[in-house]
Parts: sequence; C-alpha cells; structure tokens
Amino acid sequence: MTGNGVLQIVVYFGILLLLARPLGIYMARVYEGDPSVLTRLFGPVERFFYKFCGINPDEEMGWKRYTAAVLVFGAAGFLVLYLLQRFQGALPFNPQKLPSVAPGLAFNTAVSFVTNTNWQNYGGETTMSYLTQMAGLGVQNFVSAATGMAVLVALVRGFKRHSAQTIGNFWVDLTRSTFYILLPLSVVWSLLLVSQGVVQTLSEYKTVSLTQAISYEKPKLDDRGNPVKDARGNPATERVHVKEQVIPFGPAASQIAIKQLGTNGGGFFNVNSAHPFENPTALSNFLEVLAILLIPAALCLAFGKMIGDLRQGWALLAAMSLVLVSFTCWCAWNEQGGNPRFGALGIDQTASESNPGGNMEGKEARFGIVNSALWATATTAASNGSVNAMHDSFTPVGGMVPLCLMQLGEVIFGGVGSGLYGMLVFAIITVFIAGLMVGRTPEYLGKKIEMFEMKMASLAILIVNALVTIGTAFAVSTKAGVAGIANPGPHGFSEVLYAFSSAANNNGSAFAGLTGNAVFYHIALGIAMFIGRFWVIIPVLAIAGSLAKKKHVPAGLGTLPTHTPLFVAFLIGVVLIVGALTFVPSLALGPIAEQFMAAR
Repeated sequence: MTGNGVLQIVVYFGILLLLARPLGIYMARVYEGDPSVLTRLFGPVERFFYKFCGINPDEEMGWKRYTAAVLVFGAAGFLVLYLLQRFQGALPFNPQKLPSVAPGLAFNTAVSFVTNTNWQNYGGETTMSYLTQMAGLGVQNFVSAATGMAVLVALVRGFKRHSAQTIGNFWVDLTRSTFYILLPLSVVWSLLLVSQGVVQTLSEYKTVSLTQAISYEKPKLDDRGNPVKDARGNPATERVHVKEQVIPFGPAASQIAIKQLGTNGGGFFNVNSAHPFENPTALSNFLEVLAILLIPAALCLAFGKMIGDLRQGWALLAAMSLVLVSFTCWCAWNEQGGNPRFGALGIDQTASESNPGGNMEGKEARFGIVNSALWATATTAASNGSVNAMHDSFTPVGGMVPLCLMQLGEVIFGGVGSGLYGMLVFAIITVFIAGLMVGRTPEYLGKKIEMFEMKMASLAILIVNALVTIGTAFAVSTKAGVAGIANPGPHGFSEVLYAFSSAANNNGSAFAGLTGNAVFYHIALGIAMFIGRFWVIIPVLAIAGSLAKKKHVPAGLGTLPTHTPLFVAFLIGVVLIVGALTFVPSLALGPIAEQFMAAR
C-alpha cells in the first residue's frame, strides 16, 4: 500500500474513534432517561405520541412481551410497505407515473427494508415513486434501525439488572432511538450532504440535450416486444441516435443520511453511492462512509456507560476495530496488486504515489482504490450494504474480504444495535469456553452463563450460518437458482454465496453479476432476510430475560477479566474460528478457486 492509502485509513478510523465516545455517552443518557438539550424539543412530541397511541411509558415488559411487540411491529411495517408499493401507481407524489411494483418484487423489498437489509432487486429511479421512497423506504430506514437499537438496550438491561422480571418497554426504546438519536443525526447529515450537491427535491426528472449526440445498434423488436430476425435468421438490429438524456432527481439526501446512519444501506439511485447525485464529492464520500460506522462504534461505549464500566465498551470496540482495520488493509492491498490475469501478461499494475495502478475495474476514478476498499469493508462489516464501487469487479481475494466480513455474523460493528448484540452473544460463548478451560462456571459482567444462555447463543449464531450454507446449496442445485448466474464457474458460485450471505446477515450488498430480480430469488432471499433478522432477535431477548432474573455475582480470583487485551484477543479468535469452520469449504469453491485459476 502507498503512504497516501495508509493515511486515508488512519484518518478515517481516527475521526471515527474520536466521535464515538461523546455520541456513546449521549446515547446512554437517552436510554437511561436523563434530560438533554433535545428533551425540550422532542419531549412534548414524545409524550403526545405515547398518549395518542395509548402507551404507558412507565409500564415495562418481560422478554416474551417485548419480543411479541417487536414481531407485531415488524409485521405491521411489512404489510404497510407492501401495500404502498402495490398501489403506488394510483397514489400521489409520483411525477414520473411509475406503475405499481410487481407482487414478488414488492414482497422482497418489503421484507428487505423491514429487516434493515435493504437488498434491492430494482433501480430506484425507475421503479419507486417519491411517495414510496419517502413514506415507505425512508420510514423503514428509521424504525428498522431503531428496532435493532431497542433490542440491544433490552439485552444491556439484562446484564445490568438483577432479580428482575422486566427488560424495558419496546415502544419507549423505539421512540427514543428515533426521536433523540436517529432523527437529529439525520437532519445534520442531510444538510451536510446537500451542501456537497446531493439532490433533495420533489421536481420531475429533467430531459437535457447532450453536448454530443451518440449512436449505437440495438436489437429490433416487433409491436409485441419480440426480437425480429433478418432474412438469414439472425437477430436484426436498428441504429439509434440519441440527442437527449433523462436526468433523475428526487428527495435523495434525506434518505441517504438515514440509510447510512441506520446501517440500512441500499441506494436512492440504481448505482448507489457511485452516482454523482448521491455522492458527488470526496467530502460527501467521507461523510457517508463515516456515517456507516458512527452509531455502531458509539453504541459500544454507550453499552459500557450503561453497565457502569466503560472499559467493557472499549474492549468490544477494540476487537471490532482490530479486525476491520486488518481486513481493510487486506482488501486494499489485493486491489492495488491488480488483476492476476494482467500480471500473467507482464503488464505492470504497481500502485505508486503518482499512479493509482491496481485493479480500477468497477471503481470511481474520483474515489480510487483505497476509498473503494474502505467503503467495501465498512459497509459489509456494518450490515450496511451501500456501495461506491462494484464488488463484483474486485479481484477474487479482494472480493472475498467483504464476503468474509458478512460471514463473521455482522458483528464487526454490524448493524445499529444488531451488531453489538451479536458481538455480546460471541462474548458469552467466549467466557463459556474460558470457563471450560479452567473448570469454572463462566461469568460475564457479573452474571453466570449457564445452559439456557448457551443454547440461545448457539441458536443465534447457527441459524444465520445455516441459512447461508443451505440457501446457497439449494440455489446452485436447482434450475431456477442457476438461471440467475451470469458467470459460470467459481465466480458464479461466489455470486450466489455472496447473495445468501448478504441476505441472511441483513447486509444488502450484492455481487451485481447475479440476476436477483426473479421469482426464485425474491422468495428465497426474502425468507433468508426474515429469518436472519427475527429468529436471531428472539434468542437474544430470551437471553436478556434470563440474565435480568439472575443475581449479581461478585468477581472472584477465577473470574476472567473481560476488559483486557487477553480477552480482546480471545474474543477475536472465537469470532474468526466460528466463521472459518463454517465457511472455508464454500469459500474454497468460490473466490479461492477463482484466485488460483486467475493466477495460472
């Protein structure tokens, strides 16, 4: 890597860690009910909301009732978003007169946004009306993120409380996450993005004249849309002269802000943050990729503050940061190394201070390789899924890096809330293994980890891993699944593996070579997204309820300190070993095999 590339990575993580502490302390105050500056602004709105919805903010829930509230809220969000898509053709704020969304695609998209995945089998500017983007997708970007944060806070209360039957009130946690954290940050980020030229308007799309007309050949179709053949039976073509272009607009900045801050991902435009209207400058690029990890990083310190030991939050943040920095450097190094095929031909692709070198396929020249690699690793580590470069065009090993980050369970930062509660599940497993090694009952944060917690923790991890492996195997062994693969061989397998890794882990990014806009993938990936989200939340809340009932156990001589470098290393090892044991065989069939083939 070049010195400039190293500097970019150092500056990014330096600013991220600098902002994480004050934001984390603020979020802890929000969830503990302490007053703040925003209480004066949103307090009356919050109280009106409770009164209007018939919610008693002082009434707390046991874990089963809390779980039921999460599931009911998710089901209601799915139904509203599905109907909004199906009837968008007859609804207002649709200046382009876009038709209603097909049933299969509407189902997949509704599941995707409700589960904080934002997997998109469509082009936003050609499929979704402004109303659907704002009232449907934009709203879910807020509340699906807030749901993950609420579940995390419930788990934190499980560690903090003792001899208790309740873990909080879901509706209060959801409301406070939205009003006091996500909404204010989104307003600030929206204004920053608009200042950089990100569009925010309800105007119709504009038709402009090209400075230079272009001509190209395209297949000739009859009145029914069928290909026309010439006298020899070959496909006929016709020459098209283009003098104008339609420029899409829309309320993009507001949705981009929350999609990044809420680790929802997706894109207002089809090419996502590679689009100049969605990500026009180097500063907008930095702000967007910073937003991806900002709340997940700050939540680590909010966790430490809420349990009364900031060292515990710093330990988890250190484990996440060490893994992500290593993977980012690995990805950037592989991309700067260039295409193995070109190297076999003797073409020099060496990167230098004056020459970007490396593999620039699928990347924006204005961002370069390091910023593309940084975004690719941040977005897949954080369950975000937005992109500023095409992962399908990365080198085999470079593309394997974001794939591996998803397969680690989206716990290296992960989604807002979901990433940290996933990492806490791994922490529970880590102390259990440590307890087995020394022959003691494992303890974590003053709570004994017993059979029930281990069963639930195992379910939370194994469910997602099973979805990825079984879903991939089913897709590559069926005609409908194989039909979507555009690149046969190891790369095609990687595309399918990436799709199910992304869906089951609620990431949403994709290897673009896979044709996902088909009934098979609508249903299969929709099921993977739904189970990957809610069937993990259930055991996590069960752990929260079980821990809350237990008494606090004082630390003894045999208690493993969970804020030390030793524990950080142990935790990283457990995360990597679980991921390797599960996915190395499938990775060997995909990107690893492709790398060996390309290097021949």
